[in-house]
Parts: sequence; structure tokens; C-alpha cells
Amino acid sequence: MWRMLQQPEGDDYVIATGETHTIEELVRIAFAHVGIDDWKRYVRRDPAFMRPAEVDELIGDASKAREVLGWEPTVRFEELIAMMVDADVAALKAGW
Repeated sequence: MWRMLQQPEGDDYVIATGETHTIEELVRIAFAHVGIDDWKRYVRRDPAFMRPAEVDELIGDASKAREVLGWEPTVRFEELIAMMVDADVAALKAGW
């Protein structure tokens, strides 16, 4: 964000790893992070909220951020999910 703000003109940048992951993969990693391997017992899929595939894959292209800002991803997908889960657990413990 700081590098974006240092640019002489405002612009749009995609911040992405260039990897693709499924929602199921995210859920599996999140549950495993708190010690739950059988996540399917706790998750329901509602067909009303399933969107039809608009494209085969959605992958962010951060080449502009890389070229203009010198930005590279430093956090892997699994680490990001762990950070998000840890933040939610901390918020619950704090009474949010």
C-alpha cells in the first residue's frame, strides 16, 4: 500500500499470488489449523449460493504491481488462511 501511495499518479494494482485455490481447499486448511480434520461435518453447501462457472479459472495477475512497485507476494496461501483464522479466534476470545 505504501508503495502505491508513493506513485506520482494514482492507479489500480492487482495484488495476487498468481495461484488458484478452491473454496473447499480454503475451508480444509482453515479447519485443519484449529485441529479439525473432518470439516465436512460442520459445513453445509446451499445450492442457492453456488454460482455457475463464468470462467474456468480465476487467477490474479500482479505483473503490474511487480513491474511498477517492485512488489512480490511474501505470504503463502496456507499462511494467509492461518493468519485469518488466528485473527477470528482472537476476536472471539476478546468478546467480539
